[in-house]
Amino acid sequence: MTGGCPLRDGGADGPLRVSRAHDAAPVTMHHDPESPTCREETQLLPDEWLKVKPVAGNGNLSPGVYYPTTGSKRSRSHRHGATRRARRRAILKNGECNILKSKISQRRLRFLQDMFTTLVDAQWRWTLLVFTLSFILSWLGFALIWWLIAFTHGDLEIDHLPPMQEASNWKPCVFNIYDFTSCFLFSIETQHTIGYGSRTTTEECPEAIFIMCLQSIVGVMIQAFMVGIVFAKMTRPKHRTQTLLFSKYAVVCQRDGELCLMFRVGDLRKSHIIGASVRAQLIRSRTTKEGEVLSHYQTELELNADGCDSNLFFIWPITMVHKINADSPFYGVSAADVLQERFEIVVILEGTIESTGQTTQARSSYTTSEIMWGHRFVPLVTYNRERQGYEVDYSKFDETSQVDTPLCSAKELDEFYGSQGDRRSIESGEQHLMLKMPPHAHDQQEPKAEQKDGDFTVTL
Repeated sequence: MTGGCPLRDGGADGPLRVSRAHDAAPVTMHHDPESPTCREETQLLPDEWLKVKPVAGNGNLSPGVYYPTTGSKRSRSHRHGATRRARRRAILKNGECNILKSKISQRRLRFLQDMFTTLVDAQWRWTLLVFTLSFILSWLGFALIWWLIAFTHGDLEIDHLPPMQEASNWKPCVFNIYDFTSCFLFSIETQHTIGYGSRTTTEECPEAIFIMCLQSIVGVMIQAFMVGIVFAKMTRPKHRTQTLLFSKYAVVCQRDGELCLMFRVGDLRKSHIIGASVRAQLIRSRTTKEGEVLSHYQTELELNADGCDSNLFFIWPITMVHKINADSPFYGVSAADVLQERFEIVVILEGTIESTGQTTQARSSYTTSEIMWGHRFVPLVTYNRERQGYEVDYSKFDETSQVDTPLCSAKELDEFYGSQGDRRSIESGEQHLMLKMPPHAHDQQEPKAEQKDGDFTVTL
C-alpha cells in the first residue's frame, strides 16, 4: 500500500472510495455481489462500505482515500474466507489468571509449610471446614486425655464415681466425671473458659493441672489463628477489585492527528483509590534474530490520560490512551492486520485503598476480537445542576460511537502525511496562520488628534 490508506467512515452511508493517483479515468470495481472480489471483501467490511462510488483521479492525493498500486498483490487479509482469529486468554475479563500449574515436586509439603496463606487462598468451604474441624478435633483430643487421667487415677471405678465419693472418702482429679461424655464437656469448658462450676480440677493430680493450662493455651492459639484467617479472607484487597471497572472493548481512533489505542477505567465506590496507576502489556509471539520463537513475549505499552502520565487522580472514569507512534509495537499494524494478528493486551490498575490502606490490583485483558477500530468512547460525566455535583452515567461506560478513522497503520499514515504539503499536526497548521493587514492599509491616514473648545477629538 502506497500513497494513502482507507478511511473507516463513521457515517451510516459512508462509502469506501477508490481512485488512482496517476490515471485520469476512474477505476471501475466489481458490482456483482456474487463475484469473488465482493465475497472476499464482505468478510472484512460492513455492508455500508460495499457501496462503491468511483472518484475521478485528478492527480492530487487526499487523506481518507485508498490508492491501490497497479499490479500489487492482494493483502493477506483479503484472502477468501479470512476471519478474525481469537487468542487464548492469559488474563480473564474478571482479572483471574488463566494459568494451570502442573508437575510440581513436593507440592503438598510446600503448601502445608505456608498453611496460613493456603487457607486464605482456599475457597470458603474449605476454610470453614478447617475452622470447624480444628475446634472439634481439639475438644476430642483433650477429652481423651482427661478420660485417660481419670481412668489411670481410678476415678471411673464404680465405688469412686461422684455419688459414692463422699461415702468412700475419694478425692478425684476432676469433680463430677462419670464417663467420656463428661470428659468431653469438661474439655469444652476448659478450652473456652466457660466454667459452669459443676466440673472443676482438684489438687490431687498434678498432671491434670498441667493439661488444664496446656489446653487453655492451645485453645487461645487456635482461636487467634482461625479468626485471623477468616478476617484476612473477608478483608482481602481482591474484593475491592469487584468495584473497579474496565471497559468491555478497547477502541482505536485518531486523537490530535495520531492513531491511539484507548480503553476506559472506572471506580464504583465513593472511597477513592489513592496513588492509582495503570499499566498495559502486550503479549504476543516474537522471533529473535537467532530464530528462537518467544510465544508469550511481553512488551510494555506507554499510557497516559488527559495529558498526564499513568498516575491518576481517580475521581471519575478516565480513558487511558496509548499513542501509536514509532515507539509503539502497533506502529505497523493496520485494521486488516488486527483481523489476522493474535495478541492480548493485559491492563493492570494498582493503588491503595483509602479506607483500609491496603494495596489492591485489578486486572483485565483485550484480545483482537475486543478491539473496535474506528470507534470512540462517548462522554459520561456531566454536571447536575439540581444535585450540585458531577454525575457519572455508568450506563454509558461501554458505549462507543463510530468516527472517521483511517484503516491503514500509523506507519503508513505518517508516510502519507509526510509526502503532503499540508501537515496534519496542529503545530504545523499554526505555522501557516498569518495575520494580514487589510489591502492598502499603509495608504490610510494615521490617527489625528484635534482640540476644539477644550475637548480632544481623535480622527481615525
